[in-house]
Amino acid sequence: MARIVSYRFKGVARQIPFSYDRFRDLYEAVAAAEGIDLSAFLAMEQQVAMTAKDKAAIKNFRQQAFTKMGFADIAFVRDSEPGN
Repeated sequence: MARIVSYRFKGVARQIPFSYDRFRDLYEAVAAAEGIDLSAFLAMEQQVAMTAKDKAAIKNFRQQAFTKMGFADIAFVRDSEPGN
């Protein structure tokens, strides 16, 4: 089953196909779709992970960094089931 990611980039709503074969998470997928290099972000995220006491700090860092890049509302699109 194909997965779809929806997001807003600088105010424009977009949807892209997603595969775990190509990307680690949906944040990497949307950055790749917009041509953004994440090497500095990934290095900083790794440092946050090494010093953080809980996973919430990593999630918070990721969400704030992507908001600063111009992303919003990053989420998987749920397939509607037939008959509903």
